[in-house]
Amino acid sequence: MSSEQETNSGNGQGATVETDPPSADEVAEYLKTNPDYFHERPELLSVLSPPSRWTEADGSVVDMQAFMLDRLKSESDNLRQAANELVTTTRSNMLVQTRTHAAVLGLLASDGFERLVHVIRFDLPLLLDVDAVSLCFESADGSEPLFATGDIRQVPPGTLDHLLETPDTEAMLFADTGDDGTVFGEAAGLIASAAIARIRPTRTLPQGLLALGGRHAGTFSPGQGTELLTFLARVTEHCVHRWLPRNT
Repeated sequence: MSSEQETNSGNGQGATVETDPPSADEVAEYLKTNPDYFHERPELLSVLSPPSRWTEADGSVVDMQAFMLDRLKSESDNLRQAANELVTTTRSNMLVQTRTHAAVLGLLASDGFERLVHVIRFDLPLLLDVDAVSLCFESADGSEPLFATGDIRQVPPGTLDHLLETPDTEAMLFADTGDDGTVFGEAAGLIASAAIARIRPTRTLPQGLLALGGRHAGTFSPGQGTELLTFLARVTEHCVHRWLPRNT
């Protein structure tokens, strides 16, 4: 029988073409020119019955079953690694959230302005697992002290907008940064990474910032979310305005 056979209908208009399947050589040539074929159709590997070994022209022995097992093992390892990374990230996020909640409870438990400042400066670093926490406010003229305590830093006007780049930015994270003492004071030499959030002004108080500092570069990263940092700043802002001395 020829490779093609025509079967005409009574009026000679219908035809059926029968084509022989591709030869083994043609299949082999196709696979050589399409090396990603099984990568795109992995389900076919489950129905193949490859020989355990064969010898190529150069005398080397190829183990197809080992190749398939190695591929499956590699895919399994990749899935396991992705799952481990997801679990690690989830645990890290939960830990940060738990630490933030503990810090918020500490702020809300303050029973006066001096106690609030103490919690910010000395308790929050322990609760948040950072190396320094600083509360700063801009001074209208840059010289007159705003508070009697030195635990609240005074920064020049425009400092916050310079650090946050735009007036609408509520918080920013810096993976690698330094401080000349303006924000972190005596702890500036330790700080290599920082997180800064805006404290909004009132009629009696200029705008300020809450700054968290870490001694290791990469402690904070611009790719991380700032929602918890902004939340912490809003609670700090509320507590400062609540306990703010009336003569300030």
